[in-house]
Amino acid sequence: MATITGTDVDLFAAKLPDADAIRRLTAWVNGAEANRVAFEQKVQDNTSNTLAAGIGLCLLGEHRQAIPLLEKGRDCREKFIYLAEAYRHMKRYDDAIASLDAAAKHGADPRKVTLEKAGVFVQAGRLEDAGKQLKSCANFEKVSAEYHYQLGRLADAQGDYAGAVKNYRTAVELDSQHNHALFQLAYACDLRGDEEAAVEYYKQVVRRVPAHVAALLNLAVIYEDNGQYDKASQCVNSVLKVHPNHAKALLFRKDIESSKVMIYDEEKERRKDKRAKILEIPITDFELSVRSRNCLKKMNLLTLGDLLKVTEAELLSYKNFGETSLVEIKKILESKGLSLGMALEDAGGAGAPEDNSTVQGASEDVLRKSVDELELSVRARRALSRLGVKTILDLIQKTEAELLGCKNFGVTSLNEIKDRLTSFGLSLRKLE
Repeated sequence: MATITGTDVDLFAAKLPDADAIRRLTAWVNGAEANRVAFEQKVQDNTSNTLAAGIGLCLLGEHRQAIPLLEKGRDCREKFIYLAEAYRHMKRYDDAIASLDAAAKHGADPRKVTLEKAGVFVQAGRLEDAGKQLKSCANFEKVSAEYHYQLGRLADAQGDYAGAVKNYRTAVELDSQHNHALFQLAYACDLRGDEEAAVEYYKQVVRRVPAHVAALLNLAVIYEDNGQYDKASQCVNSVLKVHPNHAKALLFRKDIESSKVMIYDEEKERRKDKRAKILEIPITDFELSVRSRNCLKKMNLLTLGDLLKVTEAELLSYKNFGETSLVEIKKILESKGLSLGMALEDAGGAGAPEDNSTVQGASEDVLRKSVDELELSVRARRALSRLGVKTILDLIQKTEAELLGCKNFGVTSLNEIKDRLTSFGLSLRKLE
């Protein structure tokens, strides 16, 4: 029996604990490595109680092992809710939707089921289906934090940064304890380079008990990037205090120690960072005519940085793109000290040489994929952004030395990128 703030929560009692009790148990289990080990043993000792053991494995993140136990358990609301969660983590999205429908038939709150289904559809990339689910809950606007959280997730998936942030903020305003919304709000600001807001939101997340491990590590990344190594170490040590064998935290601690002795031109790097963030600004952040916006979207020109890679002639050659649209875009770039075709001029008109031995055997579709699809950590994404890497093809033309030469890019991030490339049968360029 696990004691949580003076309340005993026994998952294996004759009567299954209610949802709030299970949430408290989840927080306790994942709050410290010692708690997790003790709970793992308790689950192993009670596998005959298939429903409770299956739920317990879900709490531990062991979703593959949880599925057969849950499937054997008695039919009830809790069984189908956790079975849906396990299926979702295993990317069995249709099974997850079917389980959520079954949960509704067994007494689950229809509104919560609808919102959960929207979340599954977003993860599955079925954004139109997610939108339909959320549209049916429109009467919960400004009422339900979870509704706005799921709206934010959908907006994120659609590339609508402003819409995502707006809904995450609304979710937090409606429920200050909605940790998922608060973390996503911090993460969205982090990826967009709004470090001041990201730090403030991450701080709010880590003040909760138990502290959010991902928030602590992301906060450490920001502190280290800003040369605040002691604060970065404090964040990492907070993770290791309760999870002493956390692999990523252990490696990150080594990176921080290495960063303390690195010598670099801080002002130069700050200028590079500032420029990189400007180039990442979506074109949708600016007021453009419908015609200009539609033309740029069809041409797959999504950021200011993309505009630097095309010339006036190329834009004007596109159907329905005229002088009025050209003037609009040039004004936007001029306001940021940029111009069309700038990147081509800087590169002397030459593209990066391809390493045929590396690219050989890879499909064009894979090489054109955005590096965002590699689902890299914030640190690795920032490094690639600084280097102007947007696609997998761009990435495999880099060497290990080039990546390691990027500010605050360590062996942990390098190994992460190499592992992701290996899954596609690719690798970084090697020097002969």
